Amino acid sequence: MKRRDMLKQIATLAAVGAAQELMPGVVFAAPTVDPRLQGLDWQKAPCRFCGTGCGLLIGLEKGRAVAVKGDPTSPVNKGLCCVKGYHSVMALYGADRFKTAWVRKDGKLTPVPVQQALDLVASKMKETIAATGKDSVAIYGSGQWTIPDGYVASKFFKGCIGTNNVEANARLCMASAVTGMMTTFGLDEPMGCYEDIDHADVFVLWGNNMAEMHPVLFSRVLERRLARPEIKIIDLTTRWTRTSMASDKVMVFQPQTDLAILNAICYEILRNGWADQRFLEQHVSFKAGKTNIGYGTEDKFAFTDEAKPLTLQEYRKKLEDYTPEKVEALSGVPAKDIRYLASLYGDPKKKLVSFWCMGFNQHTRGTWVNNLVYNAHLLTGKISMPGNGPFSLTGQPSACGTVREVGTLTHRLPHGDVTDPHARELAAKIWRVPVERIPSKPTYHTVEMFRALDRGEIRFLWIQVTNPMVTMPKLKRYRDATKKEGRFIVVSEVYPTPTSDIADVILPSAMWIEREGMFGSGERRTQHWNKLVQPPGEAMSDTWQLIEVARRMGFTKEFPYKEETHIRDIWEEYRQFQHGPQHEMAPYDELRAKPGVLWPFVNGKETKWRYHGKYDAAAKGTGHHFYGKPDQHAWIWFRPYEAPAESPDAQYPFWLNTGRVVEHWHTGSLTRRIPVLHQAVPRSYAELHPADAKRLNVRNGDRVRLTSRRGSLVLTAQIDGRGRPAEGQVFVPFFDESILINELTLDAFCPISRQPDYKKCAVKVEKA
Repeated sequence: MKRRDMLKQIATLAAVGAAQELMPGVVFAAPTVDPRLQGLDWQKAPCRFCGTGCGLLIGLEKGRAVAVKGDPTSPVNKGLCCVKGYHSVMALYGADRFKTAWVRKDGKLTPVPVQQALDLVASKMKETIAATGKDSVAIYGSGQWTIPDGYVASKFFKGCIGTNNVEANARLCMASAVTGMMTTFGLDEPMGCYEDIDHADVFVLWGNNMAEMHPVLFSRVLERRLARPEIKIIDLTTRWTRTSMASDKVMVFQPQTDLAILNAICYEILRNGWADQRFLEQHVSFKAGKTNIGYGTEDKFAFTDEAKPLTLQEYRKKLEDYTPEKVEALSGVPAKDIRYLASLYGDPKKKLVSFWCMGFNQHTRGTWVNNLVYNAHLLTGKISMPGNGPFSLTGQPSACGTVREVGTLTHRLPHGDVTDPHARELAAKIWRVPVERIPSKPTYHTVEMFRALDRGEIRFLWIQVTNPMVTMPKLKRYRDATKKEGRFIVVSEVYPTPTSDIADVILPSAMWIEREGMFGSGERRTQHWNKLVQPPGEAMSDTWQLIEVARRMGFTKEFPYKEETHIRDIWEEYRQFQHGPQHEMAPYDELRAKPGVLWPFVNGKETKWRYHGKYDAAAKGTGHHFYGKPDQHAWIWFRPYEAPAESPDAQYPFWLNTGRVVEHWHTGSLTRRIPVLHQAVPRSYAELHPADAKRLNVRNGDRVRLTSRRGSLVLTAQIDGRGRPAEGQVFVPFFDESILINELTLDAFCPISRQPDYKKCAVKVEKA
């Protein structure tokens, strides 16, 4: 290495070292200046992992992806990646990639040519529909579906077959964010963008371990504070994390009581006269919904909310049950800390951003708690302006772009709900199908879809780009359901997983940069990439698998695309659903030319902040305009505290909380095949508070048994590792398929969003 290159590398390593000091325990990989990387063909692509949407440059050599660096032209990550991003291309080259199809014969999976497997899938779908009806076939996809994948799945099932049995695993991670935005604003997806970080004075993190779950964005938050030490980071959490270590103030609360804390903040804002009265008069309506709404633990649970009008005075009266002192007794957060937090929201001189992710969304009152954080911003008018806004972070690379925009949920179409006749008419026109073919009623959300499989109402299930035999709550019931007589399971996958283990047909999928596609990130940014390398063997994209099967079922006219141009054709067809300043999408060539484009993209310009006339072409006037609701107002909802579906008791005295670690992504089917990441955290574990460990006579590294009403597992105890739960709580990551923690979790869900709560169930802990 030349001296100049050595000095560059030393400087780079010093910068990475500084970042690690700010974020202890979070692993950063330095971009190397190894001269062997010179001369590579560098091509852009978004990162394959979380919903941040970091821009990457992929180094290509001799038909292989051999290197990764952050794209310095990306406004998201500005050249930085996290440890997963830097190692992402290694996930392409695991030794056990599926390269051909597999079909179960006499109980055993046997390799067959892909075309033969596609014939079988189509014939089995036809046979099932003929025998038990169109609603007996279903598809379960993912926030990892590309936008074309999800679009084709929706068109095929809803427009051609005529069933609304389309769901995606974003129901497990983002559904409450969607229903929260829809019930408050009438439209989905955040009104701000990541640039809010560059303007804010205060960051309030609600149950969100941002340092590990969104490390690149957290590095931007830390950079903002480094430049201006008066910037504050407030961490509200049930578990001390790496984010807590980097925060200015940490407030540890009892599970589920975030509902009460947010109501106390709103109480204090009104009591102290911090509300923006003019803003409230011009832009806000007050509503109350149903209460004591249940938990969805029974089959065929049904719930419909109802918005009743409130006055400001009635709303203020309801908040009197949430004084800081009353909420301290419930939550464990001192009243003085609640008042301090309320003062940050209420201070007109401070710009404030609220961030949250799964802590809010995986919640039996997930819609409510999303509504409540919007209340705090609406009461103070701190919304839809640079540095002022609520922001739901995203867990998957296209949970927004595919599931939420394209509408791969049972109740959605690419524009509007299936219950809306105008939305069905638009879809029928663009898809060129009879409008009568598109059903007007939703069928099954994710949990109920797998319950329907168990009951025998669904007989054929196609699973793409997801691993539900690790991720479903109350897992044993749904795994057993797939094995029942008369069920046929198709799995599109890249590696063996517990889900491919139960398949009748496995279709080998092309990964990410082995095919062309688009993702939509958490800030409304659409990102395109070209096919950069060839997939192995007979692997093909999930989009093309769906098209091949649709054509075999007689829908050639509906899927006329040529393979070499099908992504362009699908994108331009999909854009027709979103014409207009509220959701205009960028043209295909615009996406190809840039590392990502924010929508609405109107007259060649991105929209960074919605619902404000200064920034948003759809907003009237020069100030705020919440055009999503019929009354042109945002809605402040009164939502009370209600207890979770299951709480600790004498028999099961601990809370169980599940989540992720920075090295692994979701079920680990990709990251466990990246040696450096797998070696860093090879097995899951159970985090305990030191006081609980002492009482149980458990030391670090001992084995402990966790038991819930649904199952039991033995894990290694971790005490004061990267995180520390509060006393009476235990935390377990879910990436390890050899330790299926979801055998213990409960399938209770938010009755409005139908999103399960993975953060709260009761267990007992014993030394094993």
